Amino acid sequence: MKYRSVFDIIGPIMVGPSSSHTAGAVRIGLVARDLFGSTPKQADIYLYGSFMETYKGHGTDVALVGGLMGFDTDDPRIPDALTIAKDSGMTINFIEMDEERSHPNTAIIHMVDGEKELTIEGISIGGGKIEIVALNGFSIAISGNYPALLVFHQDTFGTIAKVTQIIGEHEINVGQMQVARKERGELALMTCELDDSINEEVIQQIQACDGVVTVTLMSEA
Repeated sequence: MKYRSVFDIIGPIMVGPSSSHTAGAVRIGLVARDLFGSTPKQADIYLYGSFMETYKGHGTDVALVGGLMGFDTDDPRIPDALTIAKDSGMTINFIEMDEERSHPNTAIIHMVDGEKELTIEGISIGGGKIEIVALNGFSIAISGNYPALLVFHQDTFGTIAKVTQIIGEHEINVGQMQVARKERGELALMTCELDDSINEEVIQQIQACDGVVTVTLMSEA
């Protein structure tokens, strides 16, 4: 196994007893908040496998909520995240799920604020590293280690080519790209992990493409 830095070996700077159950959970919450675009008014958090079995003892509950509140892995407020969230008016529901998922450290977070809703599925893979594996039911694979471009678009000929052409014209390197759809000809989701962040001009150009519905830039967690 190759490591990019010493932090891949010793793990992240964090509050809490477990890099998988605490630091990883914070990062899942942070990415969820980033994708949602703000702190949600309500979050229903479905816990699976090891997360479900030990979430109170290992601080997974406060870690996930801390991430949703925008706290980083080393934020001293994390142990009080549930109280802080309640005082801010956020409603949190933890739901323990017995069914098996693809990974034992899995959380599905459904976020709501008025008419805005978003559901993400995240897994903590060890050492504080995570992967987002689903967004609103679309299968994806985002690590959170790099900026990521998420483009919801109609599943029509040429739309993906238009988006990638814009990315290429701005000399933006794509580390990983994936397209997911539920039904042929319906809504699809294109995800691109980028080596560098992009500016608002690029996002607006992509948003203006025929067939593109929404564009979201996810910063690295």
